[in-house]
Amino acid sequence: MTVKSSYIRFRSCILFVACLASGCVTTGAAIFSSADCPAPELGNPTYVIGPGDELRVFVWRNEDLSMDVIVRPDGKISTPLIEDIPAVGRTPSELARDMEQILVEFIRSPTVNVMVLDEGNASQIQVIGSVEAPKGLSYREGIRVLDAIVAAGGLGEFAAGNRSKVVRKIDGKQIECKVRLADLVGKGRIDENIELYPGDVVVVPESRL
Repeated sequence: MTVKSSYIRFRSCILFVACLASGCVTTGAAIFSSADCPAPELGNPTYVIGPGDELRVFVWRNEDLSMDVIVRPDGKISTPLIEDIPAVGRTPSELARDMEQILVEFIRSPTVNVMVLDEGNASQIQVIGSVEAPKGLSYREGIRVLDAIVAAGGLGEFAAGNRSKVVRKIDGKQIECKVRLADLVGKGRIDENIELYPGDVVVVPESRL
């Protein structure tokens, strides 16, 4: 291999890495405009507990056994008299029945209620890339992309705002919605101010040098 060909291969690798960093390599996800961005279905009545969820465990007539607890990364929780019980993948009512089966060894006819106080990371919106303060935001009904950008301190100095996107999962498949954030912020293009949903990731790339 000649020195010239080695240089060409090295330069190609550098360009490819730079392309990955700037977001010019496609991910294979379906891509939509801001006007056509599909919304996920909300309000699933059968909620399944996930890591990071905050739960309130109430044991009737046993305040000492009642407490608020966060589901650990290993998917388990621990409460008085119950150590390391699996919670992830269970509905709140299923977890309550599992806990009752353990507590019956210690108290007569235990009645347990489990409520989800906070849905952890599953209900968050992430803002990453060229913003002043990348962060996760708690979802609230009606939140829009401009709200998320303002909460993250605004676009960064070198942000390529008009190449931004919202990454979302619909029916288990990842999609991308293009959003012209520079036009939204600088020109008041309100049509770009799309609504956000739990689990969305707002990606703001840097300008290509």
